[in-house]
Amino acid sequence: MENEMIPPETKGKNVNLEQSMDAGTKEAATAAYQKACERMLNPAVWHKLCGPASAKFVLTTDTGDETRGAAKKGDYFKIDIPGPGSSEGDGYDWVTVEFIEEINNPGHDEDLYGMKLRASSNPSKEGAETAHFFTDEATSSFIIHRKGIKVTASYHGRNEVPNISTGKATDNVRNSLVALGAFAQLSEVQWTALIKGFLENEATGS
Repeated sequence: MENEMIPPETKGKNVNLEQSMDAGTKEAATAAYQKACERMLNPAVWHKLCGPASAKFVLTTDTGDETRGAAKKGDYFKIDIPGPGSSEGDGYDWVTVEFIEEINNPGHDEDLYGMKLRASSNPSKEGAETAHFFTDEATSSFIIHRKGIKVTASYHGRNEVPNISTGKATDNVRNSLVALGAFAQLSEVQWTALIKGFLENEATGS
């Protein structure tokens, strides 16, 4: 699964982050795993889990219409990053849900759920260019893994290259500045908070 879930790094920057918890019992670990998977598939709660200075995420259909429920392959995330937005993305950055899979292995007391996102065009614009500060080679993979009583949430960014060859000079400048912030580890702070939030208890999660 990881070959398909986490692409090989061929250019740009890569990021690997991980948070783990010892749930104490198998029952508690299973409950924590299930809750973490629900949060991973629900971008509406990501802003709360990341903190007030983070981006906001909205789940949409493949036509860009906002929707509710768990994310599925072919859906999109509309991302509102603090600061100026992308004109190509109508003020937002966009990613598409490229891959989702769950693997259960009772014989090894192990479960794994993963989702891969890819920088994409604005789905409401036919033939549009990539509407993200990274090129469409960039992916973000989230994995929830339970082994026994241990539950781990991880993030893997691959091929993160600034999207500075669009047809719009203003977007090129904006994407360069936002990507510089990502390279300065600001995005790693957000992703660390998010995967930690996937594992938080009910008092802080939703």
